[in-house]
Amino acid sequence: MAGKTQKIFFASNIKFLRERRKLSQETLASALGLTRAKLAAIEAGNTKSPQPEDYLNFSDFFKISIDTLLKIDLSKLGELKLRELETGNDVYIRGGNLRVLAISVDKSNNENVEYVPVKAKAGYMAGYNDPEFIAGLPKFSIPNLPTQGTFRIFPSVGDSMLPVPEGADIVAQYIADWTDLKPDTPCIVILKGQQDFVFKLTTLNEDGTIRLKSLNPVYEPYTVEAADVMEIWRFYAYTSREFPEARSEMETVLAAIKSLEQRLGQMEKD
Repeated sequence: MAGKTQKIFFASNIKFLRERRKLSQETLASALGLTRAKLAAIEAGNTKSPQPEDYLNFSDFFKISIDTLLKIDLSKLGELKLRELETGNDVYIRGGNLRVLAISVDKSNNENVEYVPVKAKAGYMAGYNDPEFIAGLPKFSIPNLPTQGTFRIFPSVGDSMLPVPEGADIVAQYIADWTDLKPDTPCIVILKGQQDFVFKLTTLNEDGTIRLKSLNPVYEPYTVEAADVMEIWRFYAYTSREFPEARSEMETVLAAIKSLEQRLGQMEKD
């Protein structure tokens, strides 16, 4: 019995991506070393068997894997997913453009929980996907962690996330698929270049950018491009040497009012 024929979207995807980039056929053909006539034939589906180097050239130019170009109808994807693909988050890529997380394991093949001290920040940003660098970080065993997932410890710096104090150690879980993030999820976000680790309430916007918001109202929220983010780690717990301060009377009254407002709002809905 013959297998089901796989539909191929290569021709329509090339046209879609070219028009998305606002490129003429002549401009794209020139960039790829093709004639305009050959590109037109590829986009029209009149070339049933493009050469292997053609697939590679299109994949390299658009930064999207050959498998995706062949198997996925890109025109049906939302803007957020398209931006994710264009910034290297392609589930079919098996190479440098896919976010790769290096881990280390103990003698029982269980993942370690590595600690990234402040002095190792620069090295981490350069070697975050280097197994040797990760293996050299301090390692800790933390009880009651979920058995699934990868965890790491990052020290908090500054007062932007008060009441979580500066110097607290944040235990966080690695997020591979950023679209799983709920709005205002507290996360450690690793930024590229000469930027820093930040601990913020993190929201993935519809346009593919990432909004970072502090708990401390003194600091204004800001937005970064997804391409400027190396890793995102969801907050799990924190430890601190600072003893928490007791609530003031005013804070207690305000909390009681807020709780009452929430109950009244729920009663109105019911």
